[in-house]
Amino acid sequence: MNLPADLKYTKDHEWVKIEGDIATIGVTDFAQSELGDIVYVEVETIGDTMDRDEVFGTVEAVKTVSDLFLPLSGEIIEFNESLESEPEKVNTDAYGDGWMIKMKLSNPDEIAELLDDAGYKALVEG
Repeated sequence: MNLPADLKYTKDHEWVKIEGDIATIGVTDFAQSELGDIVYVEVETIGDTMDRDEVFGTVEAVKTVSDLFLPLSGEIIEFNESLESEPEKVNTDAYGDGWMIKMKLSNPDEIAELLDDAGYKALVEG
């Protein structure tokens, strides 16, 4: 299981990369392997300011559709539009080209509540 140490993680299997007051968010390598082949990513919340744990989009795999939960509060400022034509990037490069959204944080204190790589590994390995 690939878990970059420089990222933060959520119990909902999303990763967060913090750069100043901007967070880049995607689903973890574990999540994409559990979902299987991803065929569609939908995010219709660009420009919206949302609270942590609200649904910001969905990811559709061959077998299932899963909600995507916002790990931090803030304004969604960008969607990875390359996923519209190549959703499989989530499967092939979950932590790189498979990123989903970027957001401007409204409450940086929430970052402390995210998991580090060891905490997330403990969660998925039970």
